[in-house]
Parts: sequence; structure tokens; C-alpha cells
Amino acid sequence: MKKKAKDKSHRHPKDDLLRTSRIPHIWCPGCGIGSAVSAAISTLQKLELDYDKTVVVSGIGCTGRVAGYLNLDSFHTTHGRAIPFATGLKLANPQLKVFVFSGDGDLFSIGGNHFIHAARRNIDLTVICVNNMNYGMTGGQVSANTPTGAKTTTTPFGNTETPFNLPSIAAICGAVYVARWLSLEVRRLAQSFYEAMTKPGFSFVEVIAPCPTTFGRRNRLGSPLEMIKLYQKNSVIRNGVHTDETVIQEGKKLVLGKFIDTQRPTFLEGLSKAKQLKGTMWPKKELAE
Repeated sequence: MKKKAKDKSHRHPKDDLLRTSRIPHIWCPGCGIGSAVSAAISTLQKLELDYDKTVVVSGIGCTGRVAGYLNLDSFHTTHGRAIPFATGLKLANPQLKVFVFSGDGDLFSIGGNHFIHAARRNIDLTVICVNNMNYGMTGGQVSANTPTGAKTTTTPFGNTETPFNLPSIAAICGAVYVARWLSLEVRRLAQSFYEAMTKPGFSFVEVIAPCPTTFGRRNRLGSPLEMIKLYQKNSVIRNGVHTDETVIQEGKKLVLGKFIDTQRPTFLEGLSKAKQLKGTMWPKKELAE
């Protein structure tokens, strides 16, 4: 008996890249992660990649669940270890397109050292970091990206620590592409993801996303819609600005844009030239004074 073809008329255009059997997802209403995922799917479709050779890696946390929802070979790794897992995949099979999709707590509070060295080595990876400025999944504790003065479950009187500035870290460690956008800016996000994924070397995109359930509620930032409108109203696009000018702080506009777009040899390109090295730090001829 001939099988009837499945009716796909009811399917969303992005369903092919989603594990629809796992929907509905766990993210709260108003969370910015879904918008970032939508932008990533648009990018993957535009790239027309071989999905059998495309891999997504995530760590632990709200954004860490992304790997489980994308219909690709995926790795949901241990906390803070998404980048070393992705590095191993890329080095074992350089033909793979590997990208990391995780949160600020996972990539920087827990896994910051791995980020630093992957950028320094210029591993051919794209790292997408959804920054919601707290540990959203585990109750809204302070993270390395919580703004000074912001309230969390572990800083009820306001955070007194200076947070990381992610574009500065990425730039100073050697990333060849660095950008930051709001989760609201889906088209700009998709374009930035496209540029990052087509750039050889270590590329980084920070996505500023609202976390209405924990961060927004404790800091009285209003409804999810009010929160993202607040972020948009208090932001400005400044492409090409020095990353030192992108620090997030009270009384200053949130700087968005593409800050770094350069090139240098990737880690694998360096390995291919290893046989040409002379085994000495300095050239044989005398250095100029």
C-alpha cells in the first residue's frame, strides 16, 4: 500500500531546523533567547550548509537548552565547557561547521578561561552569547555580567562588583569578529550571525536579551515588552567603535554594533605551517636595535 505524503502546509518555514517534538520550549514569555534562535535559523537557511556537517554546542543554563531544540547534530555539554567540546569537534573534523550557542553565565562566569584561549588561538568557531545579566535558570543569582547596582537573589541590595565587558574581552584576546545586538533586532542579528559564521577564525556575537522572570522582576523593569523597549530606548548603534567604549554602565547608552572585523591565521592554518618553524624564538640574524 502506497504511503500518503505528509501534509506540510501547516508547518512553519523554520520547522525543518527545529526539533518540533520537543516544543513547547522551556523559555519564559518575553525571554530574548527565542528571538536569537529564530535569527540563527534564518542564518543557517541562508548559508545553505550541509546540515549533516553542521554542529551546535551549548553548555548549561537557559540558553544552554538551545542545542536540544535545533535539529542538528548537537552537544549539550557540562557547565562552562561548551567551547572546549566545540574545539575538540573542530580539530577532529575540520570539515565541520561548529558554532557555540550559550549564555553569559556558562561562557564567562564558569567558562571564561576557555573563551580566552579559544579566541587567542583563533579556533575556527562562532560563539553566540545570550547575555541576560544573571543566572536565569537557577533562580536569578548574580553573574559576572550583572551590572553594578542591579539586584539579584544573591545581591538583594545591589551588585557591588564590576561586570565583564564582553566585546572588550573578545577583542583583546584576538577574536576576528566582534559584535553586539539586542535580541529585538532580529534582522541585524541574523546578518551579524551570517558574517560571523562565514568568517574564518574565532568570531563572537553578544546578544543582549531581557530576562523578565528573574532579572527584570527584581529590578522593577516592567513587563517583558516594557523591558525590551527600555533596552532599545537606551541603546545606540556605533559600528567600528573601540570596544573600550562599549562598557555597560548606569547613565550611559548601551552601545550596539559591529566592533571588530579583521583577519589573521586560524589555529589550523598555524598548525599546517608548523613544519616551517625553525625551533627558535628569535630569527638567526641579529635584531635591529
